[in-house]
Amino acid sequence: MGQSAGVSGLPGGAAGPTPPAIDPARVAALADERLDWRFKAVPPAAWGLTVRRYLATEPTLDQFATPLLTLDAGALAHNLRTMADWCARAGVALAPHGKTTMAPALWQAQLDAGAYGITLANLPQLRVARAFGVREVLLANSLLDPGGLAWLAAELAADPGFRFSCWVDSVAAVRLMDQALRAARAAAGPQGGAGVGVGVGAGAGDGAGGGRPVEVLVELGGPGGRTGARDLATALDVARAVAAAPTLRLAGVGGYEGALAHDATGPGLAAVQRYLERLVELHDELRGAGLFAAGRRVLVSAGGSAYFDQVAQVLAPLGAHPDTTVVLRSGAYLAHDDGFYRAVSPLVRGGGAGAAPFRAALHGWARVLSRPEPGLALLDGGKRDFPYDEGLPEPQQARAQLALPGRPLHGVVSALNDQHAFLRGSDAEVGEVVRLGLSHPCTAFDKWTLIPVLDDASAARPRVVDLVRTFF
Repeated sequence: MGQSAGVSGLPGGAAGPTPPAIDPARVAALADERLDWRFKAVPPAAWGLTVRRYLATEPTLDQFATPLLTLDAGALAHNLRTMADWCARAGVALAPHGKTTMAPALWQAQLDAGAYGITLANLPQLRVARAFGVREVLLANSLLDPGGLAWLAAELAADPGFRFSCWVDSVAAVRLMDQALRAARAAAGPQGGAGVGVGVGAGAGDGAGGGRPVEVLVELGGPGGRTGARDLATALDVARAVAAAPTLRLAGVGGYEGALAHDATGPGLAAVQRYLERLVELHDELRGAGLFAAGRRVLVSAGGSAYFDQVAQVLAPLGAHPDTTVVLRSGAYLAHDDGFYRAVSPLVRGGGAGAAPFRAALHGWARVLSRPEPGLALLDGGKRDFPYDEGLPEPQQARAQLALPGRPLHGVVSALNDQHAFLRGSDAEVGEVVRLGLSHPCTAFDKWTLIPVLDDASAARPRVVDLVRTFF
């Protein structure tokens, strides 16, 4: 894969050639991993082969056992292009939420398509990103673990091209971060911070002890939401505390509107609108107070996969400031789904400016094991295989064999146990394989360490064209 545009389009980027946004050699090396029994999706015929060698045999879906989760290559490519084009038209940057897939190969595809960085949620995810050389990370959370902050300080010192930012929502969090970073730099000694103040996004003398300050965004929340300062006065106090901490730098404002609504009804959309307007107000207050450092980039970030149209409409005008970049963090768009996001996506609500809707790339496959009573079939896939937190799987088709075309299937999955699905009201027969539409990709990928990618999940005999490795 080619290199993305990286961070060069953002204020404060380094002069000269842009380094790769992710290390392509480390991603490519995943094809050299040897397959065996540890990967529940892999058939015994593949054991002992590398991923590359097995794919060269041109495997087909019927070689795989159930239960199984697959991705559709055509849908992935469509969703990738659609979101990249939409962001370009809307005038916003995209740092997709990598926690959705935790798949470096998919991160690379998003970066190659123009995303400037990857968003993550916690320290273990950040370490995966750094293991694959991701250069720009937005941690949509506070990082308060002292050991984690010491590790981060070492990463920033070792790689001047690594850019990191995270959230804070309280003066207490600012104090804890500052204390931990001071202690880490003191423990590192004079060599620990030598010369690191001249890298990307840093200036000479930045930070206590000569090290680069950690960029932080003040997080604004809302009543009933998750984290985030609940009012502008508190957020301003947090920003002032950041400005006074030599180990930190105020780099913008951020938050998550998706915690304040769960549907596309009028009240839900109005709640999102009010929140975004408050985020603009906070940005303007901080800018007016002179709390953003002159000549440094300012990030304004919001936007999951449900309301990114509103986010762009309200926040994109802030990009008129030459140092400000508005960043969406949508992640679920890449796989999309046949449930929650299918219902609320802006591209089905008229917010796509003519863009074609995303396509569901995720499918579950489960075999009918039993018909113990009229109207009930038991499938061999359950909670440990398929997502269920935002809606149960929906039956789409049945196949007598995976090498044969499917037929439409009616019915409903009424419940999931650990290893079984209860399919009611269908005519699926014992031994048939049911293709399932799935809801909420964020809780699908984590159940599979290796996911087959099909050329076309609706083909009579789908071919497996790739295997996506995840790291949860």
